[in-house]
Amino acid sequence: MDTPASAQAPPSHPIEIQVGFDVVLRFPAPTPLIVTLGVHASRAGDLVEPDLLQVEPPVSLHPYVDSFGNHCQRLVAPAGPLRLHGHGLVADSGRPDPVLPALPQQPVEELPEDTLLFLLASRFCESDLLAPIAWSRFEATPGGWGRVQAICDFVHQHVRFDYNRSSPTKSALQTFESREGVCRDFAHLAIALCRCMNIPARYCTGYLSDIEVPPPHTAMDFHAWFEAYLGDGWHVFDPRNNTPRIGRVLMARGRDAADVALTTSFGPSELVSFQVWTA
Repeated sequence: MDTPASAQAPPSHPIEIQVGFDVVLRFPAPTPLIVTLGVHASRAGDLVEPDLLQVEPPVSLHPYVDSFGNHCQRLVAPAGPLRLHGHGLVADSGRPDPVLPALPQQPVEELPEDTLLFLLASRFCESDLLAPIAWSRFEATPGGWGRVQAICDFVHQHVRFDYNRSSPTKSALQTFESREGVCRDFAHLAIALCRCMNIPARYCTGYLSDIEVPPPHTAMDFHAWFEAYLGDGWHVFDPRNNTPRIGRVLMARGRDAADVALTTSFGPSELVSFQVWTA
């Protein structure tokens, strides 16, 4: 890791984090749309002020829960511009991501059935193609937390962050080969390598503030990280930053970014403007 962290970090004071987004899309014709822009249900109890989705012009919203447990909204966007916005206030412990180096890796035959999906190759995480690379690099590493951290260290060092060197269709293998990308590319590559090593891993998207991070700060955006199944639960890893962070607010989880798109348009659309804030 860039910054060593103790597994017994001193407790911090609880904090409140403002989160919000303002997105404008343009549609040439009425178009069905799925929106996944709210704070995840697992953090619903922390919402001091709910981040209700606001839509302009007003349209009918139909909420549902997808197969990964994410809360989504269906709507039909009218022709012309459509604004999606919302803001909320989230109570947080103020503690950094836990570091638990003693956690073991479970044998595949002992994993819970609901984790097995996250061992398989997916749209952006071609673990089948990356398996020879993963086994040659990580077979000798200590199993469990140490192996996942070794993967995060490798991805963090191997990939250069560059907003201009990614695309919506870039995969883990392409990131490995190009050695550049954005946070979703870091996460996809680490997820694929974990799956190669028989560690269930799932993609996460949400807010991440710059609390206790020295400047300069990057422009606000949604962030991507992943969770690995170790011991008897899921645990956060962030190969882009590769150090425990404070104030991580989950929005959605899935196999990869294809499962947690902020908006999924079933027809042509144009992104007019996009703002995210968290503090």
